[in-house]
Amino acid sequence: MRDRLNIFGVPIDKVTMADAVDMVQNFLKEDRLHIVATPNAEIIMMAQNDEEYKDILNKTDMNVPDGSGVVFASKVYKEDLPERVAGFDLMMELIKIASLKKQKIYLLGAKSDVVKDAYLNLIKKYPEIDIVGFHDGYFKDDDEEELVNDINEKKADLLFVALGAPKQEKWIYKMKDRLNVKVAIGVGGSFDVIAGKVERAPEMYRKLGLEWLYRLLKEPWRYKRMMALPKFAIKVLFSKKQS
Repeated sequence: MRDRLNIFGVPIDKVTMADAVDMVQNFLKEDRLHIVATPNAEIIMMAQNDEEYKDILNKTDMNVPDGSGVVFASKVYKEDLPERVAGFDLMMELIKIASLKKQKIYLLGAKSDVVKDAYLNLIKKYPEIDIVGFHDGYFKDDDEEELVNDINEKKADLLFVALGAPKQEKWIYKMKDRLNVKVAIGVGGSFDVIAGKVERAPEMYRKLGLEWLYRLLKEPWRYKRMMALPKFAIKVLFSKKQS
């Protein structure tokens, strides 16, 4: 029985980074697709106005607590999550292990130059890594059959999908009966960071749960998306008060 915290209809697994990595390694031993999502406050708020998305997040094999807002909610509800498990960090841990275990990786998403640079930087960092293919995220519906065939023919074990939320999770779920990979994870803008196009927040910001503030300072045009964070916090506090 999985230990989960339900936040506004979105289940979050009570896992540490080590737990999440172990779960994915177990998923890789099974011959079926496992979907991993990384809900943060913004994603949970998206799901409030998108029943299809909420339903998908209820059918994943694991939802890690990505974001200080999710951990904050768990403290308010007195169901503390053990720690934040950032999707980017989880992906990098899995990539490191995959390079040692010869697990096959496929990168899907972002602009063509970004995903290519991400690929080049990863093989430079992990010479033993087996990235069997990569494709940008600017494909049309008519291209999907060829894309899925390419992923399957290359026998990928791990599929990292960087299409942004909710598109990435919806695409994975839509293709769940056609993909032969064992684990598919939506990773948002992670390829941009790996490619060196976007600078990740310094560790101090991440430890204080202020990564969102760093992004806002660097990219002020994101303020509309950032409004989901205070709305989420208010909703959490109000729901606690009413409970």
